[in-house]
Amino acid sequence: MAIEIGKDFYRPYEERMDKSLDFLQEEMNAVRVGRANPHVLDRITVSYYGALTPLNQVANVQVPEPRMLTIQPWDPSLLKEIEKAIQSSDLGINPTSDGKLIRLVFPTLTEERRKDLAKQVTKLGEEAKVAVRNLRREAIDQLKAYLKKKEISEDVYKDAETQVQKLTDRYTEKVDVQVSSKQKELMTV
Repeated sequence: MAIEIGKDFYRPYEERMDKSLDFLQEEMNAVRVGRANPHVLDRITVSYYGALTPLNQVANVQVPEPRMLTIQPWDPSLLKEIEKAIQSSDLGINPTSDGKLIRLVFPTLTEERRKDLAKQVTKLGEEAKVAVRNLRREAIDQLKAYLKKKEISEDVYKDAETQVQKLTDRYTEKVDVQVSSKQKELMTV
């Protein structure tokens, strides 16, 4: 019985490649550039009634100035807890509090720090490319299994393998675009 290799074969791999791109974007949003971005707080959680809760679900985060974030907890008793969570995170910023509001002032990045962050972004991009290539390998392994069971012909296998490679190339190019965009953003003073 012959299997037809159509869009339905590629769709799950393409969706998972999209998820790899989305994950890369989330990771890069957490990389701090010279100006304030509320997304740098996305990974910070605080203990709220015994449960670890994302910071943006227990406080109002605003950007009043290009290099400052303000965090106003909805429950004032969380102020100290939020401060501790920020200090123990990898942000490298000390919060200041006036008893009602927490301020995070983002210092301008040194050139050395910018280069370190650019390297970090490159590493994130490489990890995303590895994920995409793993999906390519998975798809090709599936095709080889079909070929071995004689469910597809050699010609169909070759055509499908070419399509999988084109899909992989398209997504690795998208990763490169995201990485270079973030690096450009980092290196802009």
